[in-house]
Amino acid sequence: MSKKVNDIDLMIIGAGPAGLTAGIYSSRSKVNSLILEDAIVGGQVKNSYTIENYPGFKEVEGSELADLMQQQAVSLGATIDEFDMIEKVSLSNEKKIIETSSCIYNAKTVIIATGAQPKKLPIPSEEKFSGKGVHYCAVCDGAMYEGKVIGVVGGGNSALEEAQFLSRFAEKVLIIRRHDYFNGEQKRVDEVEANPKIEIMYNYDLVDVNGDNFMESAIIRNTKTGEEKEIEMKAVFGYIGTKPKTDLFKQDIKLDKQGYIITDENMNTNVRGVYAAGDVRAKRYRQITTAVSDGTIAALEAEKYILDNK
Repeated sequence: MSKKVNDIDLMIIGAGPAGLTAGIYSSRSKVNSLILEDAIVGGQVKNSYTIENYPGFKEVEGSELADLMQQQAVSLGATIDEFDMIEKVSLSNEKKIIETSSCIYNAKTVIIATGAQPKKLPIPSEEKFSGKGVHYCAVCDGAMYEGKVIGVVGGGNSALEEAQFLSRFAEKVLIIRRHDYFNGEQKRVDEVEANPKIEIMYNYDLVDVNGDNFMESAIIRNTKTGEEKEIEMKAVFGYIGTKPKTDLFKQDIKLDKQGYIITDENMNTNVRGVYAAGDVRAKRYRQITTAVSDGTIAALEAEKYILDNK
């Protein structure tokens, strides 16, 4: 059976803060647009426990903020096609074709806002224990380990925040940190250091995890002495950075060495009428506020491109 072919002014790929913001702006401008999302609307924000640095909210749960963004976009007329997997993308100055499992879209403009996903822990048994002790989302899986000893690997804000969250369930949270310092905000560091249920293991690396069907222990190595030891631990949560979701676009769109999309300050990629916004874009800072800013600029630029090329 042949797929239906639709013409559209603007295709927004990804429904995190950048994509939802672009949807809000394009809907208010009456641009014929569609937001495609192959997973859960809200992006990584959905899995954040507490957010304290988004203007207008002294403190808000990530899932609540993501839901409010989605509700606002939909109330203004945005259409979100969730769980429609993209199979193929072809982007050029002349044509922009996005093929999903159910439809083929010919778009005048495209905003890529696919974000990034957590990097997997570089340990031999990662795949074996994925979902069985090796995790990347504390909000999703933390409650499984009520009263257990669990670990967090990482040194940025995400690791610090999720260790705090996990301490609500765990008997003890061990932060495995390869250096003797953190890269996160000092406020977060102070909170973690003051938490009696969190122990920081400075100058240690996670080497591997052991167990039968489920993880039962972790092997760690001292980064200064090289000494290894095995400690009882029922789970480990990895927060060692993110990897951009750009595999669909790498044949057409210029990427940096890390795989992030290269743009100018107005979100333009190397292809005319194609923009990138949010964590998928090559930039120094990746925050919810910067993603929202990117989505705003990309939507305004897309609208201008459509009007200029009528």
